[in-house]
Amino acid sequence: MGIGSLAGWVFWASAILLVYVYVGYPLLAAVRAKLATRPRLRAPIEPFVSIVVIANNEEERIGARIENLLALDYPAGRREIVIASDGSTDSTVARARLYERCGVSVRSFAARRGKSAVLNIVVPGLRGDVVLFADARQRFDRDTLRALVGNFADPAVGAVSGELVIATSDRTAAAGRGSAFYWRYEKFIRSTEGRADSTIGATGAIYAIRHELFEPIPDDTILDDVLIPLRIVRRGYRVLFEPRARAYDSASATAQHEFVRKARTIAGTFQLFSRELWLFNPRRNRLWIETMSHKALRLALPVLHATLLVASAALAPTGSWFYQAAFAGQATFYAAAIIGYTQGCNPRRSFIVTVPCAICLLSWATVVGFVRFLTNRQQVTWERIAAPGVSSTKAA
Repeated sequence: MGIGSLAGWVFWASAILLVYVYVGYPLLAAVRAKLATRPRLRAPIEPFVSIVVIANNEEERIGARIENLLALDYPAGRREIVIASDGSTDSTVARARLYERCGVSVRSFAARRGKSAVLNIVVPGLRGDVVLFADARQRFDRDTLRALVGNFADPAVGAVSGELVIATSDRTAAAGRGSAFYWRYEKFIRSTEGRADSTIGATGAIYAIRHELFEPIPDDTILDDVLIPLRIVRRGYRVLFEPRARAYDSASATAQHEFVRKARTIAGTFQLFSRELWLFNPRRNRLWIETMSHKALRLALPVLHATLLVASAALAPTGSWFYQAAFAGQATFYAAAIIGYTQGCNPRRSFIVTVPCAICLLSWATVVGFVRFLTNRQQVTWERIAAPGVSSTKAA
């Protein structure tokens, strides 16, 4: 089948790596979790918990968010809620201070600094044994806090990530629906990694750490929810995934929303690998296989997809039915992605177009994220992007 040719070698190398990233590694992680499950200790403990929300111009949501946190099933005397306003220019601070009588603390920073910089200032002064990081947009289940902190009964656990549940509706774009599917796939991988050892990073909207393990990170860090947990792993602790601790959010309303979110995340991943070189050393990084498979190889997806398509196009004219079928399959895949993108909020779209749309969007976002990283154009702060007919959401 032409495997001796250069195009053949490129085809098979790209195909094998793509299959490994998308299917092989998740299966490997699942088998490892089945055969080498580490004991997991949970107990109904009640350590003092500090809940931190970094907010910027969240006047429409901050009140409901605070009420959601106050309603958590946890003793009021065993937790503190800190709202840190990162350069808000609306009434976020004023509305948050209405809840000071309920024990909520409000920190206001006049200048915009970015989440990581604010965390470096706020976290050291917190009173909790455990620090829970949250965003203003999501909502927690009532028993979320207990589900998270129960894992800290195990002294080997340094951080715990909750589950982000992404809801879709008829207004959700194809890219958003595909992203929701992709997130379920991602949660499966994190769950298996945690059962064997530790997850790679956490969910920024809902994760908790031991206060004593926090160490300042560079102020311009884009992915605090990956860097902080990985540094905790480096110190010998486990980072777990807790599916009973849930935060709820909506899928991206438009492809643009999903794209800018992905591009920012990927730029942050490139930033992470450029600074934390110990991640590439299997002698220093006990999660080396997970890190390379789950994070590093995904950065190569655009190149792998492109080389597979080019190699298939070069090999198809040779008359081999296999390469012709491979080229036709890829052409169909990309056509489905285009259909999914152009359908917008058509409620009749199916995963046949939404998943290819999400994968292609991720690949292009990887290219854009890489360029932003190289040119240092990715902002550490989040900005709002308004969508027609829906409330605005924050993006990079």
